[in-house]
Amino acid sequence: MPYINIKVTDENVTKEQKQQLIAGATRLVVEVLNKNPATTHVVIDEVHIDNWGVKGKQYSELINSQN
Repeated sequence: MPYINIKVTDENVTKEQKQQLIAGATRLVVEVLNKNPATTHVVIDEVHIDNWGVKGKQYSELINSQN
């Protein structure tokens, strides 16, 4: 039973985009690992940009400094 966890920042990811991520991740596991899509679970966690870090800084600070 594959379990796939996708984490993205909470920046307006649409329901349609989430569905594409779920379908694509499932398809990849089926194609690469020959797993059953009926038992492949995908969870998407949306992380607030204050709780996401890159380059040693909060992502919220980096995008705010670009504006």
